[in-house]
Amino acid sequence: MRFYASFKDAHKQLEQDFLERAYLVHTDKWQSLRVSHKPEMAMRELFQVGLSVPTRGEESVEYWQKDILPNLPFADVHFAERIGGKGTNPGEAWKIWPWGNAADAHRTEGGRFSHTYQERFWPNNVEDLSAYPKGIRYRYGDYDDLIAHLVGDPLSRQAYLPIWYPEDLACDGRKPCTLGYHFFLRHDYFHITYFIRSCDFVRHWRDDCYLAVRLLLHTLEQLRRTDDRWKSVKPGLFVMHIVSLHMFVNDFLKIQKTRAPV
Repeated sequence: MRFYASFKDAHKQLEQDFLERAYLVHTDKWQSLRVSHKPEMAMRELFQVGLSVPTRGEESVEYWQKDILPNLPFADVHFAERIGGKGTNPGEAWKIWPWGNAADAHRTEGGRFSHTYQERFWPNNVEDLSAYPKGIRYRYGDYDDLIAHLVGDPLSRQAYLPIWYPEDLACDGRKPCTLGYHFFLRHDYFHITYFIRSCDFVRHWRDDCYLAVRLLLHTLEQLRRTDDRWKSVKPGLFVMHIVSLHMFVNDFLKIQKTRAPV
C-alpha cells in the first residue's frame, strides 16, 4: 500500500511503475471477447496495486475534477445514473464515454449490457424484475439499505455495497470490474475502500477513482440529511485495492515515448 498526497501524484507514480516493472500478459479473453489472436490486445500489467489518498475533508466536486481529471461530462452523467434510484440498462452515459463505440459492441439482446452499475446499486428497481432473483434467504439490499444500515449502526464494519453479484460467476458476458465499496466511520472521519479486480489505467482509472470519491461524498451527504449525528463527520481516506492494473501494449508504447528522457 502506497500513500499519496493527491491523485495526480498517484497517477504519475503509477505511470513510472508501469515503465519500470509491468510485465507482459496476453489473456485468452478480454471482456468476454476472444483476443488471443490479436497482438494489439496484449497488455502490460501490475499485480496487486494498493493506494491511498487522503481527502482532507475536501467536499468540492470541482476540486476533485481538477485533481483526478476524469472524462467529463461522461463521469458526472454516469454518476447521476448510478445514484438516480433506477436500475436502467443500458442508460445514456455510455454514449458520451470517449470509447463509447467499443462499449456499444458489448450490448446484447434488446440493446442492453450484461450489467450496469445502476442495476447493482438498485437491484429492486431494475427495468425487468423478472430477470433478477431476490436472494437466497433475504431480499436483495440496495443503496438505500446501505444508508439505513449506517444510520442504525454508524460504527458498523458491515457497510459494504457489492457490485459483483453471484450471478456473475455464471455469466458468459462482461463482468463488473468493481467488486464493491466499503464504508467505514471512525473518529468523525468517513472512509471508503474500493475493491476492484481489474482496471485499465488509461481508459478507466481516473473515472473509477472520481466516481468512488463522488460516492463517498454523496453517501455522507445522504447520512447528514437523515441523522444529525453525521453532521460533524468529514470525508476521510480513499483507499483502492486493484488486483490487475493494466494497459494495452500500444498505450504502453505511447507512455514510453512521452516519459523518455530527452
